[in-house]
Amino acid sequence: MRLAFLTSLIPVARPDTGFEIANAAILSALREAGHEVTAIGFVRPGEAPAAPDKAVVLSEIDIENAAVPVGKRLQWLAVAFRFGLPVACAKLRLAGAGRLVEAVRAQGPFDALVLNSVMLPGAFPELLGLAPCVLVAHNIEHASARQNARNAGNVLLRRLFAREARLLEAIERRLCRQVRFVWTLAEEDRAALGAEVAGKSAVLPLVSGAAEPASAGRDEPIRFDVGLIGTWTWLPNRVGLAWFLDEVCPLLPQDIHVAVAGRVPPDLQAPSNVTLVGRVPAADLFLRSCRVVALSSRAGTGVQLKTIETMQLGLPAVATALSCRGFTALPANFTLADSPADFARALTERVAQIRAGAAQRLDGAAFMARQRAALAAGIAQGLAAARG
Repeated sequence: MRLAFLTSLIPVARPDTGFEIANAAILSALREAGHEVTAIGFVRPGEAPAAPDKAVVLSEIDIENAAVPVGKRLQWLAVAFRFGLPVACAKLRLAGAGRLVEAVRAQGPFDALVLNSVMLPGAFPELLGLAPCVLVAHNIEHASARQNARNAGNVLLRRLFAREARLLEAIERRLCRQVRFVWTLAEEDRAALGAEVAGKSAVLPLVSGAAEPASAGRDEPIRFDVGLIGTWTWLPNRVGLAWFLDEVCPLLPQDIHVAVAGRVPPDLQAPSNVTLVGRVPAADLFLRSCRVVALSSRAGTGVQLKTIETMQLGLPAVATALSCRGFTALPANFTLADSPADFARALTERVAQIRAGAAQRLDGAAFMARQRAALAAGIAQGLAAARG
């Protein structure tokens, strides 16, 4: 099939966030299935598509609040209220006005459009009339917005996130009715969309292209006892990091050295036994340099890409139940813990066992093979529905 992959962020050589890693995995799976796919959308400033000959870049954009000045955020709000859009959609409408729909028409005709998240079709509903559409629901966006409203630090933000939730729910329901098929990244999200999409949806189990299967003998030099990695400027991720730093870290022995990789808010305060290492050249090398991975998600929907990377690498982990959304069976070297005391105790025990010489790393090859086979099957099911 000839497909257009419409996305707010076109995959680049070095994906930076879980959303970008998921984009790259889905786009790669579509191409590996033999389809001709043109990615159409945006890139961050200074970045370029990983496959420039198969991409149409409309412009460079920064879509994270933490990365733009106050004036840009006020402009997004103005567009959102003018057009009755969620702010997340208004950002894209402002960036792609007069270009996105025209680019799809110019590059077409396409057998189907893959709408990568609800935000672009929410901003440009006319996309639904250009070709049969398949929707990738990375998260249940209105549920995430409601969680953000509960976790917001002031009344104004709570009201803005509540507005976001109300508008996103209407967009998600409309899109699920209009598209030929819906892909989710977790079974829990597929169920949450309701009976209306049960017969035209499937889960896409993901793999991270950044991480190859790890064997027991393939280790990086250990630098840290506990490692966390993520985009911590995103509010749902920040909630989990704050819970870990404020409630779990004080319960850890002082000789346990914790490292946090990834972008963090400028006002973040870390305990003395925590090192903020910033963005790292390769997520898998950082994770392999830690004795145990901490997966501390406390908010959000969808699947956690850092959980997938940890499983692919066969690394031991202590995880909250929310961090393991989408997985019915967990590796033997995972411990589930949802209270601060249980989480700290499990980390302390695993670190002590590994320091004493216990081999807690597994081979992730079988996990990756299962994920790739299920991903290919889900892709085929959705595109068959798009053919009609």
